[in-house]
Amino acid sequence: MLTSSIRALVAFAMMASLTACQTLNAAVSRPAGGGSPVTVAETRSEPARGPFVAAANPLAVEAGLAILRRGGSAVDAAVAIQAVLGLVEPQSSGLGGGSFMMVFDAGTGEVTAYDGRETAPAAATPELFYENGTPLPFMDAVLSGRSTGVPGAVAMLGLAQKDHGVLAWSDLFGDAERLARDGFVVSPRLAGMIALTGGQARTEWANAYFTKPDGTRYVAGDTLTNPAYAETVAALAREGAGALYSGPRAQAIVDTVHAGARPGALTAADLAAYRPIAREALCRPFRVYVVCIPPPPSSGVSLLQLLAMAETPGAARELALGETSPEAWTMFAQLQRLMYADRDRYVGDPAFVGVPVAGLLDPDYVADRAALAPGLTGAASAGTPPGGIFRAPDATQEPAGTSHFVVVDARGNAVSMTTTVESVFGSGRMANGYFLNNQLTDFSFTPTTPEGQPVANAVAAGKRPRSSMSPVIILDRQGRLVGAMGSPGGSSILAYVAKGLIGTLVWDLPVQAAFDLPNLVAKGPGFGADTSRFGPTLEAGLAATGIVLAPNTSENSGLHGGIWRGDHWDGGADDRREGVARTD
Repeated sequence: MLTSSIRALVAFAMMASLTACQTLNAAVSRPAGGGSPVTVAETRSEPARGPFVAAANPLAVEAGLAILRRGGSAVDAAVAIQAVLGLVEPQSSGLGGGSFMMVFDAGTGEVTAYDGRETAPAAATPELFYENGTPLPFMDAVLSGRSTGVPGAVAMLGLAQKDHGVLAWSDLFGDAERLARDGFVVSPRLAGMIALTGGQARTEWANAYFTKPDGTRYVAGDTLTNPAYAETVAALAREGAGALYSGPRAQAIVDTVHAGARPGALTAADLAAYRPIAREALCRPFRVYVVCIPPPPSSGVSLLQLLAMAETPGAARELALGETSPEAWTMFAQLQRLMYADRDRYVGDPAFVGVPVAGLLDPDYVADRAALAPGLTGAASAGTPPGGIFRAPDATQEPAGTSHFVVVDARGNAVSMTTTVESVFGSGRMANGYFLNNQLTDFSFTPTTPEGQPVANAVAAGKRPRSSMSPVIILDRQGRLVGAMGSPGGSSILAYVAKGLIGTLVWDLPVQAAFDLPNLVAKGPGFGADTSRFGPTLEAGLAATGIVLAPNTSENSGLHGGIWRGDHWDGGADDRREGVARTD
């Protein structure tokens, strides 16, 4: 819980940086047609309140709104949304995966970070993905039973709903059960994943689920039923979140993980021992706002580091040139390079490695890092933040398979939740009607360098893999809700969410316009991008600054969220996916 910490940060923001922030606002906020600049915080007239839901599938949005109409809380709605997303968008998230959830309590002003990250089984070793003395090829590891950690999303939702729920837990799964039993229409995006010709889409489990009686695959517009999923959510409604972690459903997970070649070591005892964690949210001032994210093993601290670098004078001047400026995009890219270099060295599970959170956000360190941005000509090197133990660069890969949603209820309580099964359809293995995660491949396959230096994100028994998931809650200087957002995207999540925050809070764009801006991901020596979205003029301008765009090879963005604009929600749903943002 964070009431006292937020108050201290608000006071700091007001006393130490308000003058500078207001100066920057005058330079950066540029309303269309001219006129006086207006920040989001300054337009407030009413306390932010719902109903508001933004998510990656309209069926999930409607399930959340239905709960809100019945007087449910934002967390109540989040349970219903996740239950439906796991059915209709199984390539991205589900009951067999994990998540991070940020909850804003309007009554107390508290922000809580709920950690539902998966954990490695007790039998896991640093060489989990080794075979014959060398690391497995990545896809071989993904498809093996070794890749699955203890699912955390359901347990996390159970804990958060106990803390913040209004309706009975048993009343939150009706839409998911109905859609699973009666069928739902396969969307174009799901159909595209079903049509994949290899990997997780072609395992024995996926083939059994996605093949029609006539031997053809389901396509967009077909109706797909999932009786096993209906039975699972009905059991969760009756028995609580624990139904997934003991008894026959837990055993079904274990049996699936142990099946076939390269079985995993997950046991019923591992499932029974899982505990979600309610952590103190990590909040820092940004301009006239306070941005809150989950602490490690989330990489949200890196997002805050980028925002802090963006406020240093040189970076702020470049970014102030706006979304049409090659110089602004160049600065954004260089700050990303610095952020990712530090993230890859220092962030891991804080129960196993010391993460120098304060050092990464130390003002002097931030200023020194930002000063390097103009001179970067390739991949950045990691710095040495105060309190940091310099660790080796790791070999973590983060593929596609994540979703994000935001909910605000009538009382003004808010949820920002990023949820994942890791890769497309997770490991490709199914139990109880849902896909199991391959989250353990989010660890570094190699625990040390050839010289024996340890990496922060090495595998260990009971450890939570480092995650790029960074759901955001935004407050104003008085600690009142301003907005919430987040995105899927593997390691590119940090770049996508940073773009959303800069687009809305610095460039003062409407949320949808900010989300639909081109994506630019600068991690290492290259620049991955939505090349077609930049346009020839901006692309040429970037090339002149040394940024040569290449097609983005990571999971694309799925930004969802909203900003409170005085008396209404300015919502957005990334046009790269199938979601919507609704207030009714």
